[in-house]
Amino acid sequence: MSTKPFASSADLAPKHEVLEHLADGVVALTAEGDPNVGAIATSEGLVCVEARATPVAARRWLERLHGVLDGPVSYLVLSHYHAVRVLGASAFDAGAIVAHTATAELIEERGAEDWASEQARMPRLFEEPASIPGLTRPTLTFADELRLGRGGGRGDIWLWWLGRGHTRGDIVVWLPRERVLFAGDLVEARAALYTGDAYHREWSGPTLDAIADLGAEVLVGGRGAVVRGREAVAAAIAQSRRFLQVLIDESSRALDAGGGLREAFGACYEALAPTYGSWPIFEHTIPFDVARVVEELQGVEHPTIWTTERDRAVWDELQGSR
Repeated sequence: MSTKPFASSADLAPKHEVLEHLADGVVALTAEGDPNVGAIATSEGLVCVEARATPVAARRWLERLHGVLDGPVSYLVLSHYHAVRVLGASAFDAGAIVAHTATAELIEERGAEDWASEQARMPRLFEEPASIPGLTRPTLTFADELRLGRGGGRGDIWLWWLGRGHTRGDIVVWLPRERVLFAGDLVEARAALYTGDAYHREWSGPTLDAIADLGAEVLVGGRGAVVRGREAVAAAIAQSRRFLQVLIDESSRALDAGGGLREAFGACYEALAPTYGSWPIFEHTIPFDVARVVEELQGVEHPTIWTTERDRAVWDELQGSR
């Protein structure tokens, strides 16, 4: 059995939140590696990006948001289906909850298991979990792109699916006029990537290529600080790509040499830890990341559902080996 605390179960200290103004009427809230959220003002109300893990946690964000931007929430945009991003949705009283069609499918397919899994892995984020009324289901879905008008000559908000990556339904929120990108968990800024539900080869290749081609000058990743400047945005994309490529390359070498999951884990850990080991959630994510990349390399196209039982078994097998 592993002597390391399970996933992020021991991460119970509150995080310092920072509200950042990215452009006129565009804000983001970051919190030392916790999941980021944001909002965009329009003439019809607010477009909020991500929902947090519980309605109670979401209300704290909304109270702070309404101190700087006025109006009801016209749209709540969910970048993907993971519980810490979606289960607080009821607090927004949004006119529409927007997500990719694949996200809606994944919520039905594995939303309940993901909820139990993530609450056990990250209990601090699930502030007053009894406030969650049930699974969050999108009310407006799209396959490739959706534009939301902002009014006032500010151009549209683009919601784009750029390819499979962190999940098969991740979308980005793009403001072409200000060149501001909310990338969800497709890009992290000095935070480890969670890839337990990922499509590593597509994510590390064409999906990140498409994100880089946007030419963002301000980037809000799924976790970590806001990134400003084209060079810094390119560096954040490159750091995310390298993390994925190391998982693929080291796991491939281990399997080609006749090894299995443990050998792949050891190789990935040793290769990634010098750069990423001190960054948020690295120790939490790495066993689940390697388990997924190994099954993908072995021909399992769609990620196996994470249950609390599977979480513990993988954790004990891999982190217990260190």
